[in-house]
Amino acid sequence: MASDDRFEELAQDLGGFYRSWLIYLGLELGLFPRIRAAGAAGITPAELAAQSECAAEPVETWARAAHAGELIEHDGTRIRLTEATASVLLDDSRPEYLGGQFVAAVVSSLDYATLADFFRTGRTIPERPPRFHRAIEAVTVQDIAVFFQEGLAELPDLAARLATGGRILDVACGGGKWLIAVARRFPATTLVGVEFEPDSVARAMRHVTDAALDDRIKIEAREIPTIPYQAEFDLVYIQDALHELPDPVASLRAAWRAVAPGGRLVVLEWCLPATIEESQTLQAELLFGIQIDELFQGTRMYTHDGFAAMFADAGLPSPAVVDLLSGATLFVVERPAA
Repeated sequence: MASDDRFEELAQDLGGFYRSWLIYLGLELGLFPRIRAAGAAGITPAELAAQSECAAEPVETWARAAHAGELIEHDGTRIRLTEATASVLLDDSRPEYLGGQFVAAVVSSLDYATLADFFRTGRTIPERPPRFHRAIEAVTVQDIAVFFQEGLAELPDLAARLATGGRILDVACGGGKWLIAVARRFPATTLVGVEFEPDSVARAMRHVTDAALDDRIKIEAREIPTIPYQAEFDLVYIQDALHELPDPVASLRAAWRAVAPGGRLVVLEWCLPATIEESQTLQAELLFGIQIDELFQGTRMYTHDGFAAMFADAGLPSPAVVDLLSGATLFVVERPAA
């Protein structure tokens, strides 16, 4: 590649850094939803600032920057949001939703003051603040969409079974959003969420109460390997969390013990590419970027083989592996019926 072309490419990457912050601010301050609500008529930056209760000059500058980054349309007076951009950044029921990824990436970067020191010493960050766990909840929304639109399509018998009822356990349930979505989709089910991070436990309880589902969803604060259930649940689910647990092997054993005869354990994860050749994609670039953050906090992502080895180390049967269109992977183990 010629130096001029490389300069152009890397300059675009630098613009992407600023664009990430523009997207984060547009979501955090509610700018994008308000522009979308204005429709084809658009809205002036001054009106947007007033509606969002923000200072006028920063919002005007944000609008010019967002226009330069092709995030919004700007005719010099009024600004508009195309439906294609709105869908990717705001429609959190779609697997293509990326709004939560931008929120998590920017919020994660607020902890990076000691990232270079981690590279030099290997000392991980001692603890992520509550803002990080709240940001990860925004990422979880995309995973929920992937589960419903892609995962259940690959497991039609599971969807049919849940439609008739059953007990469900969400391991490392975070803020409880998956539990709420499943409870609404399958109204005959009862659900339990287990979570060890205190801020997430509090948010999950609050979300369940706000959704008026306390009668069907129970949230428990527990270390995952100490889950006490024995053969009680038709579905035990772990969503994009196994790789982050302090002891994933012991956690898998505990989750498998909770599966009832005829039930199944389903793990949704995003797997690292296994070879150099597989690493030359945009998704691989994003995953390895996330892996740096994972290592910084003392966790790590794995390849398909890495997760398979984890199941073997836990003494579980070899899982069925289902790769989804979004790039996520389901690992599924069924317990024989009694």
